[in-house]
Amino acid sequence: MIAGRATLEGTLRFAARGPAAPGHFRSTMGLSLSSLGLGTYLGEEDAATDRGYQESVGAALALSVNVFDSAINYRGQKSERSIGRALSEAFSAGTASRDEVFVSTKGGYLPHDAEDARDPRRYVREEFAACGASPSEIAAGVHCMAPAYLSDQLDRSRRNLGLETIDLYYLHNVETQLSAVDRKTFRARLAATAAFLEEAAGQGRIAAWGLATWNGLRVPPEHPEHLSLSETLEVAREVAGEGHHFRAVQLPFNLGMAQAAVYRSQDTAGGRLPALSAAQQLGLGAFGSASLLQGRLAAGLPEDLREAFPECDTAARTALQFARSAPGMTTALSGVSSPEHAQDNFGLSRIAPAQPERIRALFSQ
Repeated sequence: MIAGRATLEGTLRFAARGPAAPGHFRSTMGLSLSSLGLGTYLGEEDAATDRGYQESVGAALALSVNVFDSAINYRGQKSERSIGRALSEAFSAGTASRDEVFVSTKGGYLPHDAEDARDPRRYVREEFAACGASPSEIAAGVHCMAPAYLSDQLDRSRRNLGLETIDLYYLHNVETQLSAVDRKTFRARLAATAAFLEEAAGQGRIAAWGLATWNGLRVPPEHPEHLSLSETLEVAREVAGEGHHFRAVQLPFNLGMAQAAVYRSQDTAGGRLPALSAAQQLGLGAFGSASLLQGRLAAGLPEDLREAFPECDTAARTALQFARSAPGMTTALSGVSSPEHAQDNFGLSRIAPAQPERIRALFSQ
């Protein structure tokens, strides 16, 4: 496996080398990260999609994108492997170096392996019964955050990616656990998992950890799936003190799902704030998923939205410009699995992000 991790020196070097416009790189988590990132959720579990993602990684690097996101359950572990192969090739060719690139992935769901001949249900049963996924800790039949289980998953992800250290390891949709246990039990599970992740950080298996959510951060405290950033930080401090490694969140944000910027869902010392504002206040990086709403925002946008971003020549770039320019957003992730789409979407890196006032003006309309 390839040693190293993203560093400030390396990511600044990457930022200075490319043709990016001012504002494309953001200082977050002690690094310089691109405002656009490559996500790998969509696609068939086939070799053609693997090749598409691998070629897209190369195109992204050439267009000043240094953030790459995956999850062990995406495409039956094949998305992680595609990123791993592409980065290995890029490092070998000198296109980029390990300290310039930021890689995140996620664990929590029970994944199958698209390259294993066993039936997916048999694979899950045989692979994970012995590594800590006991029935009592599996929520909704699909999700487990037991430390022993996540340790197994983390090491599988490291092997899939070919990286000794994963820059950011997310707990994936932990609100799923709230369908099976009460709040007190959930907090105890979160504390045990945080202790494991802090240990993994000390061992160099990860550099930081976070929460990757769908509903949890955007719904109010009264909602049964609500996740609290302040409480998660409190748990991290209880486990590891001020030197904890809880550093970031991921949540959906796009033209059709803007709750993270406008809906006050998070209680903080300064009052109830939208999730992006709360993350910014608490010093957390924020990564936006579903920036193109799984491709549905790549065409047919209303004319007034296109007019709001005249610097963008396609609907996809308009949607990404909105997502990456929201106050508090670190990186807007875009799932692209062909170099052509990568050129279109990530070409936006050569255009400066919109000023926050333009985004706020859209919310006030």
